[in-house]
Amino acid sequence: MIVELVSVGTELLLGNIVNTNTQFLAEQCAALGLSMYHQVTVGDNEERLAEVVRTALKRSDIVIFTGGLGPTEDDLTKEVCAKVMGLPLREDSHTKQRIEAYLKNSIFKEIPDNNWKQAMVPKGAIVLDNPNGTAPGLILESGNQAVILLPGPPSELYPLFKQQVYPYLKKLQPEVIRSQMVKICGVGESQVEDQLLDLIDQQTNPTIATYAKTGEVHLRVTARGKNEEEAKRLTKPVVKEIKNRFGEHVYSVREEETLEMAVVRLLQKYELTVTTAESCTGGLIAGRIVNVPGASDVFREGFVTYSNKAKRKYLDVSKSTLKKYGAVSSETAREMAIGGVFATDCDACVAVTGIAGPDGGSEEKPVGLVYIAACVKGKVTVKKYQFRGNRAKVREMAVVRALDLLRRSILEQYR
Repeated sequence: MIVELVSVGTELLLGNIVNTNTQFLAEQCAALGLSMYHQVTVGDNEERLAEVVRTALKRSDIVIFTGGLGPTEDDLTKEVCAKVMGLPLREDSHTKQRIEAYLKNSIFKEIPDNNWKQAMVPKGAIVLDNPNGTAPGLILESGNQAVILLPGPPSELYPLFKQQVYPYLKKLQPEVIRSQMVKICGVGESQVEDQLLDLIDQQTNPTIATYAKTGEVHLRVTARGKNEEEAKRLTKPVVKEIKNRFGEHVYSVREEETLEMAVVRLLQKYELTVTTAESCTGGLIAGRIVNVPGASDVFREGFVTYSNKAKRKYLDVSKSTLKKYGAVSSETAREMAIGGVFATDCDACVAVTGIAGPDGGSEEKPVGLVYIAACVKGKVTVKKYQFRGNRAKVREMAVVRALDLLRRSILEQYR
């Protein structure tokens, strides 16, 4: 089945808002095995929106609209879709009651009349209750096609899609679709593709799709089957072959597991505690770790030692090392990692020092030079990296490589 995404809102065209909804929905649709050939963004204009609706219905089985369901006059998605599809609007008493209950304890002393616009739904629509906002989601069915209208705010759209739209779409599929994610770190996208070229060239069912992330490559293996068992049987050998080819570069085969989650999982498995010692990353590594539920079981402390004085004071980096080799050096990174372990009496420490730019580089030590060290149970590993890009990119790549080095060092220790 072919699905199309339509994002509605002039603010999207002006760049005032980053459209994360499209990325989320595209990934969800891919997991369902739906084919997607078009993604469209259109402003709050009735004529242009109507044209988009008509075009989408000509080429797609399912059209998902996001945005334009609010109470103001320029929120036109529902009205235009209903008009194009020939569906009159009628007041839905259940939705009106839900809106009233949602707003009665809000900042409004009286509910503005324009909010009742959101209680008007197209005839025959499937109404999806939105517990996080006033605009309900709507499914408009016409023959073998479905038009799905979702509110724009991600805090409303994501749960609404996962809880109500995803199950609806899953039932539309004549076959069972099963996807398995394989997440790889430390190998570039082109190298991953090169090593999998024989599998990709031969693919029919299952298929392999690659997604490049910052410092990572994600592979989605998708199979169609008569039932869940058949689809699983088809994906299993392909996933196994990918794991065999990339070994420890594979950090997870779980859709929801991030790199930091994989690191915390390993720390918990081997009952280890960890400390971070950061210079150019300024606490970003610690932030990634503590975002993981259960991190309090393993995370001991985080040092941001931006200056040489801080490196000496908190991590016991020697004055002679800093003078001889400099703050951005293999030697300093090593002493930072060891110092972090001793300062907090923990089992592991990952340390980062580098030149994020745009200033501070030299011919000997250019911008983007980063040293990362991991100390696990007394064994220290130091890696040198030369990252490209702006300051944010350098720091982001350093965080990913630091988490990955910590992960690999733990695996090496307990191999």
